[in-house]
Amino acid sequence: MIKFKYTILYVKDVVKTVEFYEKAFGMQRKFVAPENVYAELLSGETTLSFASLELAGSNLTNGFLESDLKHKPFGIEIGFTAVDVEATVKQAISAGATLVEEAKTKPWGQVVAYVRDLDGFLVEICTEM
Repeated sequence: MIKFKYTILYVKDVVKTVEFYEKAFGMQRKFVAPENVYAELLSGETTLSFASLELAGSNLTNGFLESDLKHKPFGIEIGFTAVDVEATVKQAISAGATLVEEAKTKPWGQVVAYVRDLDGFLVEICTEM
């Protein structure tokens, strides 16, 4: 049986990114590898992980596009549910996130907002469906 287990974001500073997600979203670190090249957060069934750009480069010999706040976000997002989307957005911004879209109620009743993390990855903050 195949299971979706990890999402790994390639970041400039693994420890700084972990600290951001702890402050912004109240997550807890599960594991940080020696030399701070890889880390995991406790985030539910699917593990949210971070790998240093150097480690990612050693894994992908043909390279990759680096996420950066100076450019538009990639066409992918990570999503977190929250009871109070607006409060969570404020908490994320105070931790260093960049606001992309304020909270809006969708036609199906879900409240959705978007921020970008320190490395420019798109994060959706929304209520449960």
